[in-house]
Amino acid sequence: MSVNTRRITEEELALQRDFAKKVNSVIKSRYEDKPLACVVTYGCQQNVADSERIKGMLEEMGYGFTDKRQEAKLVIFNTCAVREHAEDRVFGNVGALKKYKLQNPDVIIALCGCMMQQEHIVKRIKESFEFVDLVFGTHVVHRLPELLFKALTRRRRVFELPDMDGVIAEGIPVKRDNDRRAFLPIMYGCNNFCSYCIVPYVRGRERSRKAEDIEAEFQQLVSEGYREIMLLGQNVNSYGKDLEPRINFSQLLRRLNSLDGDFRITFMTSHPKDCTRELIETMAECDKVATHLHLPFQSGNDRILKAMNRGYTREQYLSLINYAKELMGDELSITSDIIVGFPGETYEEFLDTKSLVEEIGATSLFTFIYSKRVGTPAAELEDNVPHEEKTKWLGELLELQEKISAKQMKLHAGKTFKCFVYGKGKLGDNYLAARTDGNLIIEFEGGERLIGTFRNIKVIEPLTYVLRGEIEKK
Repeated sequence: MSVNTRRITEEELALQRDFAKKVNSVIKSRYEDKPLACVVTYGCQQNVADSERIKGMLEEMGYGFTDKRQEAKLVIFNTCAVREHAEDRVFGNVGALKKYKLQNPDVIIALCGCMMQQEHIVKRIKESFEFVDLVFGTHVVHRLPELLFKALTRRRRVFELPDMDGVIAEGIPVKRDNDRRAFLPIMYGCNNFCSYCIVPYVRGRERSRKAEDIEAEFQQLVSEGYREIMLLGQNVNSYGKDLEPRINFSQLLRRLNSLDGDFRITFMTSHPKDCTRELIETMAECDKVATHLHLPFQSGNDRILKAMNRGYTREQYLSLINYAKELMGDELSITSDIIVGFPGETYEEFLDTKSLVEEIGATSLFTFIYSKRVGTPAAELEDNVPHEEKTKWLGELLELQEKISAKQMKLHAGKTFKCFVYGKGKLGDNYLAARTDGNLIIEFEGGERLIGTFRNIKVIEPLTYVLRGEIEKK
């Protein structure tokens, strides 16, 4: 069992199932046809996984679903707090529903997710978005039936935002967005407190699901036909530190890898501070674990890394990357996150980031200009570099990475990969898109019946960020 982690009891879950029945009774009495819900998701894969559980509970309550907000009787915005741009989008899109709400007062508008765990955000909603009916935080998603029942039957607005470290709730119904690729959360929260990051404050401390619960859900997914399963956590490398008996992430991967079935395991996200050689060895030795390592380094300068409270140096990061390359060679695909223009960063320090980008040879990068987050230590630091200058730095980085990506793609010309075909491609109407073990995207011509299967695909043309291929002829 886990240490200092509260698990939702069966009695608590039963109470929520009772509330789900009550919601069903209410909506049946109000609407002749099945009411539609629209769930709008912002941010990371963890938010997507949360939304899939929200939709699972809504389906149990009797709702159907639509992507059109102005067709819905219930609109839920599952929000992200990582960057200011995401918050601005939420406020803009919620505000756009004011007229719809005035014309349809029976419509319920709800906000949840990471933004709702911030006091200044909730204050703004209370004062400026009076038409929002329900606001709930990241730690009470499992109580949606109860909260929605209150919103449907009370005349006043419902705010449920407990200040806590979070819980583990098993047995929540899930309505997945994809019928072949699945997200599987293995842990929640974060203990790292990087100086720029709001996540530990809005998601709570780290708490791991039991390995047997993860394995049971994993096996269920495989039996239902899912072929690519992504394990999720704010920092998967910390998995199991709060469990007794202890199990680490590498051991969990080996346990899942040993299960019967034709599937691929991927994961997000690894923190370099907690990334071990054992994990890299596990990736190299487990045939069903993807050879894709997403390992965010954020900056290539040691002073900036220390100011970010990242807990590693440039040299330590490079040693991990070099070890991974040594064991996995060309099969390895590296991706990373970078923050440009951290408070106090100089252009010379930014050049250290550019040189690290050249050294690691990543397949692709996720690059962002620093976004000030209220309540984090970095928000108090002096920031003298104008946004326009930071934008120029970002442009330099993108130009460099484009050349590196094109060079990396050329290494795979003529090679054949076992690929998971996941959807429609973008190179033409008849193209499908597939992923290699290293998370490289190959597009090829083929029928939609191939979606959701593994196929051997030969690269016939490397492009900058994608490979063009053809199904290998037997």
